[in-house]
Amino acid sequence: MPSMTMPFLVRDQKDIADLKLGDAISFRMTVTKKDFWIDNVKKIPRDDVDVRDPKPKPTLESQSARLKEGDPMPAFSLMGQNGKPITADTFRGQPLVLTFVFTRCAVPNFCPRMTSNFSELQNMVKADQGVVARTRLLSITLDPEFDTPEILKQYGAHSNQDPDIWSLATGDPREVDKLTEAFSVYRKTEGGTLSHGLATILIDPNGKIVKIWRGNAWTPSDVISEIRAQKF
Repeated sequence: MPSMTMPFLVRDQKDIADLKLGDAISFRMTVTKKDFWIDNVKKIPRDDVDVRDPKPKPTLESQSARLKEGDPMPAFSLMGQNGKPITADTFRGQPLVLTFVFTRCAVPNFCPRMTSNFSELQNMVKADQGVVARTRLLSITLDPEFDTPEILKQYGAHSNQDPDIWSLATGDPREVDKLTEAFSVYRKTEGGTLSHGLATILIDPNGKIVKIWRGNAWTPSDVISEIRAQKF
């Protein structure tokens, strides 16, 4: 792989117990249809690879700007896979579950898992009643320059997307940047690919952020339980 930033999963914590920030390592990465992990982690001389110095930690000012549970959802202006505008007001009066993906992501535990989770969430919404049945889903691309409405439409069809429940959105890269920065979702093009983090957000019918799940450990059942617990 070219030089890039990417989180990795380690099944045996002993493999990394003696590592410290800045170490140069070699490892083996195993990728399956639904999972990936690394093992055989070994320290190697720093001179063998181009190791960049660790980035400085975020300042208190930048940390305070990060959206938190209880904050209002910021305004945004995007375009759906059908070419129609999508804004925060599009979902006013309904619970909304929002996440970030991009169509060319090939790491099973990242975008493919988020999309699979949203497909399952969509089926749970269809099968339920009350507030769960009113819930809407929104996947925002992290790669707006490639993920046009037509590309998103094809991606949605492949994922059995029901556009009445689940929307896929793209738009001006600056609009996407505003949202990823607001939710502190890491997003950077490195070595010809897109490195990124994960965040999934539950927003109440009045536009307030209720819950933020970071990473990929959440399940569709977790989201449904949270929606029911809120009694919107």
